[in-house]
Amino acid sequence: MNPTASVFGAVHLGYLVIETNRFADWRRFGTDAIGMHRDDLDAGLMRFRLDDQECRFLLRRGPAEDVVVTGWHLDDHSTFEQIEARIRAHGVPLVEGTAEEAALRGVERLLRFPGPKGITQEIYTTAVKSAEPLRMLASGFVTGDSGMGHIAITSTKPAHLRGYFNTVFDARLTDSIDETISGVKLKIRFLRVNERHHSIAIAAVRGLPIDPVRTRVQHLNIQAATLDDVARSYQRVHELGFDMALSIGQHTNDKELSYYARTPSGFEWEVGWNPIVIDETTWQPTTHQGISIWGHTPVGQTIIDKLDQFRLGARSLAHPETTVPALSGAGIPED
Repeated sequence: MNPTASVFGAVHLGYLVIETNRFADWRRFGTDAIGMHRDDLDAGLMRFRLDDQECRFLLRRGPAEDVVVTGWHLDDHSTFEQIEARIRAHGVPLVEGTAEEAALRGVERLLRFPGPKGITQEIYTTAVKSAEPLRMLASGFVTGDSGMGHIAITSTKPAHLRGYFNTVFDARLTDSIDETISGVKLKIRFLRVNERHHSIAIAAVRGLPIDPVRTRVQHLNIQAATLDDVARSYQRVHELGFDMALSIGQHTNDKELSYYARTPSGFEWEVGWNPIVIDETTWQPTTHQGISIWGHTPVGQTIIDKLDQFRLGARSLAHPETTVPALSGAGIPED
């Protein structure tokens, strides 16, 4: 085993753990609006499925109203041991998950270690498959070799986040986007760990060390199997009275057609369709101007919402962002 050999391509976003006290709203949002399969485990635990894996989203009771854990599916034990060796070599502690924790996540075994912005990172090799047929409004979701979607994080230290995911997973820069929203200039970097255009997006305010988002994760993404699934879930989100953050549109870089709903916990949930798949033999990173070719217009945003964002940004100045210096190193500066 060589800890320095690349693990790129053997890493896939596998599950997320969300901490919330808004279980009734999440049941309606996940099941009736987005259209996923739901399993109620007890009063304080709920799971959503997208495919035959027992768990893609684990919701547990707690005050965070946020994503608190990111789970990464690794292809084999060799990759698992390789990443474990890397983290230990950098002096970062790893903790083996209990049998109960592994069972709740639908995996056979897991290791956890600290991640940026206080989001715990977990790795596993074997997912438990469910024999129970899916009961969901959507026709299906795209997972497989690309993983189950992506997460987007706002950061005051984007170079350190890139350094972290490069050290741990050999993440590669796919491309970048320059965007101005409400007069604020953003730089968004898109990192891939397999053929999916990106599994991690990192957004930063250019020239200002502020974070205008309350939650650790700005949004998460799942990929619908059909365009019809996107349209129908969009309609259900509206009909059930959930907030829509961005209307249907198409992105400039990955060409995914999608919309963004606001979850009961406050972060956004993107449902997308048909993003491009990266060809490693020909791909070259570029910078795009603007996040969308068309659409993705803000829905129902008021001046109060904008003022709240400025307040959050100012508040972030007094609370330094959590990093993992041992794994981030000096970071990878802007290209």
